[in-house]
This record gives sequence, C-alpha cells and structure tokens, in this order.
Amino acid sequence: MLEFLFVVGFFVMLMVTGISLIGVLGALVIAAVVMLVGGLIVTAIKVLPWLLLAVALLAAKTAARLPLMPCVVTAAANTASEHHNPQ
Repeated sequence: MLEFLFVVGFFVMLMVTGISLIGVLGALVIAAVVMLVGGLIVTAIKVLPWLLLAVALLAAKTAARLPLMPCVVTAAANTASEHHNPQ
C-alpha cells in the first residue's frame, strides 16, 4: 500500500513541477520498478530466518535418517502389511 501511495505522490509532484506527461510516465515506470525490486528484497529478508530454520530442520532430519512425516510412513507400512498378511 505504501508503494502505491509513493507512486501516486511521485506522479502528483512531477505534474505540479511542470514536467511533461511523457517524462512523468517514464519516471513512474522507473519508480515502480525500483519499488518492486525493493519490496522483493525486503520480503526475502523477512522470510530468510524461516527459510534457514526449514533448511536446518531438514538437514537434522536427514542426518538422523528419520522420516519427514512418521505418521504417513507408519500408515503406509500398516496398509502394506495388511495386504500381505490378511487376517
């Protein structure tokens, strides 16, 4: 939302100062690209701790050779054993 307000304010200020419409549109495109890239970088930085946590947990599970979802593996094993040993 702040990015949108920045772009609108940028547009208004350029129009008030007497810049031509083509110059304003070019500046808006450049400002939108800069704000998009900035937003992507900030989002990546905000998500980085969770990504590192997920990678660390995956590495720990792989090192311990534990199944990622034990309940699914157990259920699959029970289903497979029922098909081979009907009672």
